[in-house]
Amino acid sequence: MYASRIDIPAHARKAAIRLLQARLSDALDLVAQLKQAHWNVRGPAFIGLHQLFDAVHGDVEGFADTLAERIAALGGIADGRVQTTAASTQLYRYALETVAGADHLRAVAAVLAQFGKALRGDIDAAAAIPDTGTADVLTEVSRATDKQLWFVEAHLSGT
Repeated sequence: MYASRIDIPAHARKAAIRLLQARLSDALDLVAQLKQAHWNVRGPAFIGLHQLFDAVHGDVEGFADTLAERIAALGGIADGRVQTTAASTQLYRYALETVAGADHLRAVAAVLAQFGKALRGDIDAAAAIPDTGTADVLTEVSRATDKQLWFVEAHLSGT
């Protein structure tokens, strides 16, 4: 870890960095999965879903940046390497054969829900460290993830 004047003990910062790094790996995987959906969606709702997946992608890319910057603020090194992401992500694997819009929506909804659940668990863990700043960052990302899940699931209504 880098030296820092932040008034959180080193052991607490290390614990918070571990939580944040796990979610960063998930967020980076989610970024890639959203591009997979954006590039490959087909069907009668193509343009709307193509744009939806791109918009959600942009927000999730921002989540990754927020998580990485908190790691750096705590004196850690944010690891965004593809190899680390592939080895560490806890998200469902995206099926390469996914083509139909409803199938992409279900796949994206599943990983957004999974990411949100992991974030909520980490909020409590960060508060117990205690690192309320990290808990707040995780809360912010969790709330925004829930909003994106709502947008995606709204397209599944009636399917």
